[in-house]
Amino acid sequence: MKNKKLITVAVFLPLLSYMLFSCKKSAKVPAPIVYDSIVVKKQIPMFETNDTTLPFADVKVSFIYPEEFGSKEDLARLQQIFIGTFFQNLQLDSLAPQAAVEAYLSGYMEEYRSLAESYNEEKKRFAGDEAPSWYWYYMYNTNKVVFQNDLLLSYAVEYSDYTGGAHGSHQITYTNIDLGELVTISEEDIFLPDYEKSLGMIITSRLMMQYNVTEPDSLINHGFFDPKEIAPNNNFWLDDKGIHYAFNQYEIAPYSMGVIDVDIPYEDLGPILKPEFLKKYFSKRGG
Repeated sequence: MKNKKLITVAVFLPLLSYMLFSCKKSAKVPAPIVYDSIVVKKQIPMFETNDTTLPFADVKVSFIYPEEFGSKEDLARLQQIFIGTFFQNLQLDSLAPQAAVEAYLSGYMEEYRSLAESYNEEKKRFAGDEAPSWYWYYMYNTNKVVFQNDLLLSYAVEYSDYTGGAHGSHQITYTNIDLGELVTISEEDIFLPDYEKSLGMIITSRLMMQYNVTEPDSLINHGFFDPKEIAPNNNFWLDDKGIHYAFNQYEIAPYSMGVIDVDIPYEDLGPILKPEFLKKYFSKRGG
């Protein structure tokens, strides 16, 4: 399934600070981008048979990527960033988008089907038609843009899966792109040196406001782990209002609390924010 649209701003991109793209290139006016999508929905059987009573993995991959953008060099760079941050696999980022999706699913299928022997062994312990239910897997991987302007794009990858055990997992990872230089943006690009302690305290303070408590230790009563361990994790997206952090399951709180979002307005970050950051990406705010 494919959908084409024209983004007049610049780029549509995936997540996680991707070290491979830290090398700078000369800034330029961002070009329009034509993007396309690949959507795959399928059930991957554990065994090569039509027996629907046997385990299968329910799979959905919805991948948006640039199909046309500036020069061939720029397009190749963007596609590499898209693929690398979406699939989180360096062995795939040199492939074309369709080939990367196919290789990703092929690898998933191979890994899933490698469980067949284990399933057969465990099945022997069950009576009659009963079977170990934890071999019915799922994997959903999607992406979306959460903010963009002429020079900045923030992009999310949402990944959910079940691989046995008591429950599945869900996580969201963000990537922020400088659309002029075509590089990812990390905390070190935004904040002054030695920002970590101060930013951790600001994040904790925002969580205290969200949960209506006046002391950091009171967050424990709401399910959080040790508040003293709360620290910036480089998993954030940006817009013209502030920086928005996401803490995935088990980072600062148990699985049952899900992904925890923390929104911090730029006004709260003044003492640790690099003065050129707002001016570059949000000129109306930066003066």
